[in-house]
Amino acid sequence: MNLEQINNLTELFFDQFNKQIDKDKILLSTLGDKRKNYSWQETHDFINLVSNELRKVISKGDRCLLISENRPEWFITDLSIMLSDGITVPAYTTYAENDYNYILNDCTPSIIFVSNIEQFNKLKNIIKDKKFIKKIFSFEKLPNVEIEYINLEELIQSNIKKKLPLHKSLASRKDASCIIYTSGTQGNPKGVILSHGGILNNCEGAIDILRPLLSEEHPRFLTWLPLSHSYEHTVQFVQITVAARIFYAESIDKLVKNMGDCSPEIMTAVPRFYQNLYQKINASFKKAKGLKKKLILKMLELGLKKIKKEELNLFEKIQDSILEKLVRKKIKSQFGGSLKTFVSGGGALDKEVGYFLNAIGLPTLQGYGLTETSPVVSCNPIDDIRIDTVGPPFKGNQVKIAGDGEILVKGENVMLGYWNNQKETEKVLIDGWLHTGDIGVFEKNFLKITDRKKDIIITPGGDNISPLKIENELVNLEFIEQSVVYGDNKPYLVALLVLNDEFINITNEEIQNAISSLNNNLSKIENIKKFFVIKEKFSIENGMLTPTLKLKRYKIINKYKNNFEKLYN
Repeated sequence: MNLEQINNLTELFFDQFNKQIDKDKILLSTLGDKRKNYSWQETHDFINLVSNELRKVISKGDRCLLISENRPEWFITDLSIMLSDGITVPAYTTYAENDYNYILNDCTPSIIFVSNIEQFNKLKNIIKDKKFIKKIFSFEKLPNVEIEYINLEELIQSNIKKKLPLHKSLASRKDASCIIYTSGTQGNPKGVILSHGGILNNCEGAIDILRPLLSEEHPRFLTWLPLSHSYEHTVQFVQITVAARIFYAESIDKLVKNMGDCSPEIMTAVPRFYQNLYQKINASFKKAKGLKKKLILKMLELGLKKIKKEELNLFEKIQDSILEKLVRKKIKSQFGGSLKTFVSGGGALDKEVGYFLNAIGLPTLQGYGLTETSPVVSCNPIDDIRIDTVGPPFKGNQVKIAGDGEILVKGENVMLGYWNNQKETEKVLIDGWLHTGDIGVFEKNFLKITDRKKDIIITPGGDNISPLKIENELVNLEFIEQSVVYGDNKPYLVALLVLNDEFINITNEEIQNAISSLNNNLSKIENIKKFFVIKEKFSIENGMLTPTLKLKRYKIINKYKNNFEKLYN
């Protein structure tokens, strides 16, 4: 498939559909619900049906908000919106009501898709006065809901024998395909506008990485990272490109079981998953005794030598070959037995974890990107994995290092801009170059991230969090004068607090109660789990504030690093 000649993402799907000899072959499957299987033909017809319904109410460029867990209907809805020349606006199911309200007011969607009553209930109090909403669609029935809505299950039943016109999207590669909201440094999320061409360009780079691994006609992918995340959103189009069989996991808790259920060959995930995997496997290794223990230690020793590109002598090569069958094969069998690679993105993969997984026979390719780059900039290739780097840039990406070390990116994959936010767009897009806010160097064309310039916390789950937004909420509490939120690549957020002079005698219990109440207005990933209090206030004089009274965040964090880290013990 020549991706350069594809005009838009729906054309990609229909082009691949037309190539399928057996159109009754399953494309989409929900693990845990065997009824939720859709063949290529059923997916095609479902997309066309929903698009025909949407075309009655939306015009080119209208936004359509999509709130759902991962499931086949997510995929179908996304493509239906694009086939109708609308713009998909995915939103996390974990958002707080305030976040939904902001996004609704910012992008003014004509259509809202919700998966079920649980998701609808999060919106019901804030959509009453939104006159721009024309229709609400749901994947499941919404019991005891008074407003009018269209249930997709009923829509299918009522159109089961009808032959509907097959439309074609008029979108070009330069047109917007989706708006994905990501946290901004000023607190409010920013809507990143990604083009059809940007995601198609990312697919080209991904195919270059995956081509050596794809031997089967329909490779199996397991999907669990939220499709509202730009990483997984783009992955679904990579899956179309290779005519994959797509399985939707039940939950992160059942991920390993689900891998056994579907034997995936490719799986994309974020560092949190790999850290958990490392901890579980390492814990079981530590319990081993006698000969089993010796075999594990030797496998790790030789595996590390290989991934670090240290030459094995003849005897070691023979040992490694035996250990491949005795130990690594058994490890792989726990994950379905067919895994060819993990791909890690959405945050920094711990070096120790990367070395470990590759050493035990679970190839793990680390990549780098941002929502603003559709999202991948670079990735390690399977035949030359360099753990401490994020690989060479994707084809079509221009990447250079600015004078201050900042990574700059230019190319079709770079966003069109931030929705309704020209000021923020102009800050990061200068002469066509996206200023990433990350600091890096090139080592023989492999990009290495050395620091982060921007004040954004990235969780192990790949979510972007604005610390400033939460700090502003904290200092709104009458007893807190200053605060710093911490938690980059950590399992949860913690905070440093400076108390107001009038409240120096407040108890920790009272502080905790107030923060617990505040957490109710934040999304789960933004919740503050622990805190510590200091007496010293930040000022220009002590070097902790800039002349414009902004926190010198990195200086503060460096000074109180031990205090922050103790909160994770």
